[in-house]
Amino acid sequence: MTGYGETPPAANWPNGAKIAVQIVVNYEEGGENNILHGDAASEAFLSEIVGAAQWPGQRHWNMESIYEYGARAGFWRLHRLLKDLPVTVYGVATALARAPEQVAAMQRAGWEIASHGLKWVEHKDMPEAEERAQIREAIRLHTLVTGEPPRGWYTGRCSMNTVRLAAEEGDFAYIADSYADDLPYWVKFGGKDQLIVPYTLDANDMRFASPQGFNSGDQFESYLRDSFDTLYEEGADGAPKMLSIGLHCRLVGRPGRVAALKRVLAHMSGHEGVWFATRAQIAEHWAAEHPAPTGQRPSDMDRRAFVETFGGVFEHSPWIAEGAHALELGQTHDTARGVHAALARVFRAATDEQRLGVLTAHPDLAGKLAQAKRLTAESTAEQAGAGLDALTDEERASFTDLNEAYTSKFGFPFIIAVRDNDKASIMQAFRRRLGNDRTTEFAEACRQVERIAELRLIDKLGA
Repeated sequence: MTGYGETPPAANWPNGAKIAVQIVVNYEEGGENNILHGDAASEAFLSEIVGAAQWPGQRHWNMESIYEYGARAGFWRLHRLLKDLPVTVYGVATALARAPEQVAAMQRAGWEIASHGLKWVEHKDMPEAEERAQIREAIRLHTLVTGEPPRGWYTGRCSMNTVRLAAEEGDFAYIADSYADDLPYWVKFGGKDQLIVPYTLDANDMRFASPQGFNSGDQFESYLRDSFDTLYEEGADGAPKMLSIGLHCRLVGRPGRVAALKRVLAHMSGHEGVWFATRAQIAEHWAAEHPAPTGQRPSDMDRRAFVETFGGVFEHSPWIAEGAHALELGQTHDTARGVHAALARVFRAATDEQRLGVLTAHPDLAGKLAQAKRLTAESTAEQAGAGLDALTDEERASFTDLNEAYTSKFGFPFIIAVRDNDKASIMQAFRRRLGNDRTTEFAEACRQVERIAELRLIDKLGA
């Protein structure tokens, strides 16, 4: 749920493009539910018959003819409009096998043909073994029909197993079964890194066939235009993104809708710095610019490795890392602030006595331990960074007096995130905080401990 956070990586699209525009033509006609194909019922999804229900054991003449329109007329209308642009086809394998003329036209146009599964059916209740077998068969049939295996995969009507199974079974440059970002990102399944190039359900003509969707071409055009303009502006500000546009032959292929698509493409083409690309091209670019991250992720570490790595972040208090590892850790914790959030939860939930133990584990600033070189490596570097390892005799005497007064009053050493300060501000804070009552100062010392931990984690994991 964290993603790239506040500062997404630079996309560095080719030729300094401000936006990557990716057009998908979904080719599903001939792969939908139909008892002629051995299915239990007719199709009911994404058609002019909004709210249609499946007819068990029966053919649905109206539904079949709507899908037939997509193959007979809609596809060719889209092909004439888009044949000179880079396009990715999500091709259902059984639909492609029933469409030799359309496949030949896709290939003449140089379109990428990705796999859209074996059949255009629902997978949510499909047993894992059956879905795995269908993925394998989809790849096999796709290869026979097009002459090469698919480089990309999108099921669409997927199960909770789909993306993992596709990553395991296919040697895909990308999988598109995600709507989670405006940029590609990596996921790991077992020992394999898989690039995800997210798709869209909003900039998608499917909303012509859904309740509260588009009811005219103007609405579709307006939505695509606004999506493009927003992302283009973000790209002009130095944060280029990707716009996915989803099309269906039987939907936007109708004459009353395709005119809107034609107008919005003209609008996009009228801007400088627009990269029209296939999803495979985007995947290739992203993998080259931003390879899969290396190293073990905190959320994947076992308890021992996690404690070894983070047990010293809170000074001499490995029990905090032990408690954090027992929490619900996920990819959102694979950053400095993510690990810090988990560690801080354990620290804040601890008793006052336990937290006092963390405070007393910290050394005095410029104290005897520092002089004897008995600090941890982190404390040594932090104190040196603020110049506390090079004090004059007068400064050292002042720190000694303040340390003694502070410890005598509060029962724990003065703690401050020295990397946020210099000698002068540390001395000023020292004198000011001596005037606090113990409750106030205990809370302040705990806040400083958390800040020190955060800075140490940034050193380990990056900002």
